[in-house]
Amino acid sequence: MIYGYCRCSTDETKQDIARQERELISVGVDKANIFTEYAHGTDRNRVEFNRLLDLIVSGDTIVATELSRITRSTKDLIDILEVAKNKHIKLVLGSFICDCSSDELDPMTEGMLKMMGVFAEMERNIISQRVRSGMKNAKSKGKKIGRPETTSDNLPEKFWKYYKLYQDNQLNIAEFARVMGCARSTIYKYLAIVKIV
Repeated sequence: MIYGYCRCSTDETKQDIARQERELISVGVDKANIFTEYAHGTDRNRVEFNRLLDLIVSGDTIVATELSRITRSTKDLIDILEVAKNKHIKLVLGSFICDCSSDELDPMTEGMLKMMGVFAEMERNIISQRVRSGMKNAKSKGKKIGRPETTSDNLPEKFWKYYKLYQDNQLNIAEFARVMGCARSTIYKYLAIVKIV
């Protein structure tokens, strides 16, 4: 079986995962077999990726558009490579193929994959360093860093639209969150702000 894996670091409001899905479908991955999630590449507890690793069996293939979609941690890459070797699967990372379906992985392929992992991690570290430097620079210029504080004045219009229904017991918290397209914790936060006013 051929499975695909797509990952973006931030949610669908900031990053579009559809490009990765289209690329996977174009190389023969069935849409029903594509696992997608929004999580950091260094996060060891990615629900969908771990579900995929539990599902695969000998002879399967995992396809991703590039190595950094699978992980941005060299240590995690080595762990993933061990799973691939133990389960005898194939990893297709962009144009790079790491075939662990036989008893022994070619040392050159393994070395190249690990080098790619080092560069993916280094790229992440460089981006992180730039962001920290930019934030430090902005702070020194007196700019506010982070999200603006949420107050009753800047609550989304959509919240006020459904708030009346919630007050009239026509919506519960779960339904409120669903129609708003946000987490229940966000609804609780908004309700707390409204009660303060």
